Parts: sequence; C-alpha cells; structure tokens
Amino acid sequence: MKGGKVSGETKPKTRILLADGHYIVRQGIRRIFEAEPDFDVVGETDDGQQTVNLARSLRPDIIVMEARIGKLDSVEVTRRVKAEQPDTSILVLTSLDEAECFVGLLRAGVDGYLLKSAKGEQLVQTIRTVRAGQFVSDPQVERKILKHAGRAHPVALDCGEHLTRRESQVLKLAAKRMSNRDIAHCLGLAEGTVKGYFVNVFGKMGVGSRTEAVLEALKRGWVSLEDESAESP
Repeated sequence: MKGGKVSGETKPKTRILLADGHYIVRQGIRRIFEAEPDFDVVGETDDGQQTVNLARSLRPDIIVMEARIGKLDSVEVTRRVKAEQPDTSILVLTSLDEAECFVGLLRAGVDGYLLKSAKGEQLVQTIRTVRAGQFVSDPQVERKILKHAGRAHPVALDCGEHLTRRESQVLKLAAKRMSNRDIAHCLGLAEGTVKGYFVNVFGKMGVGSRTEAVLEALKRGWVSLEDESAESP
C-alpha cells in the first residue's frame, strides 16, 4: 500500500450506449446517468445500424435502446449485437403499444424491458439489476406479451426433452391465458393434476409462476406464434 491507497479498490464504471430517435429523450436519460458515479455514457445515437457499429467500436457494458430505432429495428439490432458481443446487455425502453416486437426481442436475447414512463431511479436500478445478470420485465409489459401471444395464433411448443408432452401442453395452454380449470377441461384432467404438472414445469424451468414460465419459454424459443393445427389431448 502506497500513499494510503489500496490498489484494486476502484470498481470499473458501467459503460452505457444510448440509442433513441429523439434527441431530447437521449439528453434526459444522459442527465440521469451522469448523476450516478458508477455510470459512464460512452456514446449515443438515433439510428439502429449506428447502434451496431458503435457497440462494436465502443464495447459498452449495456445498451439502453428504444423499441423503434429506425430502419434497422431493435430486434435486428439486438440479434446482431448479441451475435458479436454476447456479454453486452441490452435494455429496451418501450411503450405498451409495441407488443408486436416483444417476442422477437426475447428471441433475439434482450436482457430486459422497461416502460418509457418509468421514473429515473427505477431506470437506474434496472440498469444495475440487468448488469447483475437478472432479466427485468415490467409487469405491464409481461401482461401485454402474454395477451399478444395468446391472441395471435395457437402457440407451438418444441421443448425437446426438457418437458414431457403433457407438460408442454399445459404450458402451451397457459400461454393462451387459460385458467387451471379450463386447462383441465380441455385436456380431460383433474384440476389438481394440472397443478401438479405446473409444479413440475416450474421446477424444470427454474421459475416460480405461470407468467415466468411462459416468458422463459418465449426466450428459449420453445414458444412460437406460428400457425399449427390443434393438438389432441
């Protein structure tokens, strides 16, 4: 130890890239982040392709990006960045009328969602949570994802050996927002049996609720919105 300082005590700052089509929005977010001693805004852009380019050159720890970011949309931006820099986290700021891109972003590997109406302190905490390796999703966004997935088309599952056929079926019907009672009626099972299947599903997937299970299935690509004929029980 020299000069009263211990080497290695300074923790590196979180390097942040901002991507939003509105200059005023970017400046507002930048001011929030610049007030945090452990954050460093290393760049900003209003274009999707430039987001990919800047991510490549600046190597940020996290990209904070709006859901609609020009011709190269946020899904493709996420896909390209994750392909080149899987350790770069991506947080998408979204509104509830952008449900059509939610599933694509999950598949592309996004690390979290937050509504644009969130307060500054919530955004700061979300950045830290995502950087700690946890997926973050606003409850309102989760409900919108499930509503969109349930109404678009029958949900096709391909869980391989992760889940049994019956476990896949109950998860599929849960994605269509059916209650345990309705699932039991649809599959010709007792309601208690359906609950038992969900216990198995939660255990195998490492989740604690139906919503988490469906969201995780979407992230892993087990759930799609492709048309398929209804499965028989």
